[in-house]
Amino acid sequence: MLHGRSEELAVVDGLLSDARAGRSGVLVVRGEAGIGKSALLAHAAQGGGGAGEFRILRGTAVESESVVPFAGLNLLLGSVMDRVDALPPNQSTALRGALGLAPSDGGDYYLVGLAVLTLLADLAEQGPVLCLVDDAHWLDQGSAHALVFAARRLQAEGIAMIFAARDLHAPPFPAPGLPELRLTGLTPEHATALLEEHAADLPRYVRDQIAQEARGNPLALLELPAAQREGHLPTAHGYRVAALPTHSRIQQTFADRIGALPERTRTLLLIAAADDTGDPGVVFTAAGLLGASVDDLEVAEQRQLLRSDEGRLTFRHPLIRAAAYQSASLVRRLAVHKALAHALADVLDDDHRSAWHLAAATTAPDEDVAAALARTAEDARGRGGYVAVASAYQRAADLSPDPAQRGHRLAAAAGAAGAAGQFDRAAVLAEQAWDLVPNHVDKARVARIQAKLASEQGRLAQASQQLVRAAMCARQTEPELAGEMLFFSAQHAWAGRDLDAVREIASLAADLPGAEDTRLTAQAATGLDGGDVPGGMAALRTLLGSQYVGGPGNAITAWWHLVLGDDQAAYDWASLLERQSRAQGALGVLPRALAYLARGRLHLGQHRDARAAAEEGMRIAADIGQTFSVGFLASVLAELAAIEGDDARCEELVATMTDGPTQSVRAACALALLDLGSGRHDAVLDRLADVAAGAHRLYALSSLPDLVEAAVRLGKDAIAEDAATWYDEWALNTGRLWAQAVAARCRALLTDDEQWFTRAVDLHRADEGRPFERARTELLYGEWLRRARRKADARTHLRSASDLFERLGATPWANRARTELRATGESRAVPGPNPLGTLTPQELQVVRLAAEGLTNRDIGAQLFLSPRTVGYHLYKAYPKLGVTSRAGLGRLTVS
Repeated sequence: MLHGRSEELAVVDGLLSDARAGRSGVLVVRGEAGIGKSALLAHAAQGGGGAGEFRILRGTAVESESVVPFAGLNLLLGSVMDRVDALPPNQSTALRGALGLAPSDGGDYYLVGLAVLTLLADLAEQGPVLCLVDDAHWLDQGSAHALVFAARRLQAEGIAMIFAARDLHAPPFPAPGLPELRLTGLTPEHATALLEEHAADLPRYVRDQIAQEARGNPLALLELPAAQREGHLPTAHGYRVAALPTHSRIQQTFADRIGALPERTRTLLLIAAADDTGDPGVVFTAAGLLGASVDDLEVAEQRQLLRSDEGRLTFRHPLIRAAAYQSASLVRRLAVHKALAHALADVLDDDHRSAWHLAAATTAPDEDVAAALARTAEDARGRGGYVAVASAYQRAADLSPDPAQRGHRLAAAAGAAGAAGQFDRAAVLAEQAWDLVPNHVDKARVARIQAKLASEQGRLAQASQQLVRAAMCARQTEPELAGEMLFFSAQHAWAGRDLDAVREIASLAADLPGAEDTRLTAQAATGLDGGDVPGGMAALRTLLGSQYVGGPGNAITAWWHLVLGDDQAAYDWASLLERQSRAQGALGVLPRALAYLARGRLHLGQHRDARAAAEEGMRIAADIGQTFSVGFLASVLAELAAIEGDDARCEELVATMTDGPTQSVRAACALALLDLGSGRHDAVLDRLADVAAGAHRLYALSSLPDLVEAAVRLGKDAIAEDAATWYDEWALNTGRLWAQAVAARCRALLTDDEQWFTRAVDLHRADEGRPFERARTELLYGEWLRRARRKADARTHLRSASDLFERLGATPWANRARTELRATGESRAVPGPNPLGTLTPQELQVVRLAAEGLTNRDIGAQLFLSPRTVGYHLYKAYPKLGVTSRAGLGRLTVS
């Protein structure tokens, strides 16, 4: 019986009930040590085990395994590894490689999470599944990311997943977006009831003192009476040790109890505490080396400290393990780690764990031990365990006698820490490596790592400077490498709008391979941002054939197509990159691909699909810590919200766009479009006047016509003329009719001359690009004609604008067009919703792929969902679309 936990038990029981009904759910139970998290998990296991209805997967993470790549997954999934071969091939390969069951192909780290999701969903086809992870704060990062990644995508599989994580005195267990249940201490009434049940033999005054000391912590209420019986908790009236926190008090109690055991039993407990396998063969082999044996286990079992559970030696509570280890002297710990290193090598042939125990037993530099750790680091790299790689190389560096070797290992640790998203740690390691590596080529490689770290965090100027630093180190011995680094340094400097730095970098590259591409970068940057628009555009077109830019997988290519006004080429390139990323499970690349794909779809008028791509990209980017990509994707969604007139949503998205000046410009542009749709012209001018005239004008390119319109309305013709002139020159050099149409519209607003309106409309009708801009042109021309009292002519353009705006979901703009139509004497009913418009973004993605003939399993692999969740989305979409099966989707226009 769990005293005082009725509400918490109801939450867990509800989760199990939902899973039985096919609805998945996740719960993260948080609280201090001993507060009852494990007891809730035990209750869930008992509730899920009735009549064998749940398939239960259960594991407890261990502190010493937190540096072992995917140790947590090994523990949790060990009983179902026979199902891995049924996964899609790339997922099966990734999961087997991560778990060390097959050679790794070096695939994407997060593909492992998708494999876990699919495996759990496959298990749920036979019945509900219950996953229980205790002490989740000790999970290695690979396992934690994979499990949280899968948990966020559970929907309709019939899976219940519960994590238990400690709040204090432990590392954080980040699980943003997952439901949480926080446990607090028991009330005095429930604490008294618990003591009466388990400590009725103690005098009432002793129970009262224990209740006061335990502060509602259930483990303390159970353990302090045991300690008192054994003589380790003296009690008397006035006894107080309240200065100690509950966690420390319980651990000290365990330490006192362990200290009273026979020496050989204490040795056995220390070995079990230092070991992370729980393998009796390992523990007893190490114990034999230190004079203990299996016979010494009996006393620990009698005292309920250590027990054998399903063939593993386990502590009854993690604090017992901590007490056994931390209360031992350093000399005894060193001896135990050395014994475990030998036992692991002999019994399990586990070189990875053996090397770590050797390192723990080593107090002075030792190249043999350092080299062994370095070998385990490379094994971890193949499995995608970058945190383990960083930790192993960092410890190997600590033990390296040779400074140069120490520098190389620190550099390797820095690179791995960066790949794991630990940017601050990586920066410190890289700086340490810089001071130790012996030659210029090595320094160049370290500087490249530093540049990548800066770029990932949006520090473009610093990234550019680090690449220059690297190139200068490598230019004598590795000129090709130096030339490539200078080229990308120029790209970062341009993205950071530092044109002086771009010119300087181009001069540094003058005598290196790739110099022409770097020179073209400088020409494109200074031209587009410095006044020579034709020269800048020409240089940019030539750059698209660069050996560095034009290769598959380079997202910047899509951006440059957009700068050139070629929306279709940008869309095609981003679409190719998206397909490649999905096929390879490359989640690290996919958010940027989806960002450009979403922007391309937005420009092409595919607003529903743009939203679906951007929202998926944001979910993935948030999962893998790509904050810069989150902001980029938010800018697309903010622009969509602005077009639809959703003030709250637009402002909410803009609030997330805080990563550097580029995102600030995009935020201003989205808000300005929102203001323009509502007729707030003063606000548009305030947001765009400085942006359009400043160094970031290129990122505000699509908003220059907005500035022209607002400035004309306010009589600010000088501001409007400047923006229109620059836009006109850019549009002419793109060669795109839609761009020239928008430029003509701007000129029509400035001159009030109908010939510019007619030219704009004719150009739009000859080019299907940017339908939202075409609708705006037709609206402005219709308004101009109505004011000229040419109502019949106005109706033609206003109808066209109204139809386009309605198709695009541009509500405020459609309302404005209908208002103008009514002013011409024609009333138009508000249209009913488009069936596709009633679908959620994820339902829309699923429906489109299903209409192409893909199976639920294929769709799930593409969208990182389980097949059952795909089926659930189709089930929800069919009635919205008025169809009853997949066959009906073929009759819909879903492209």
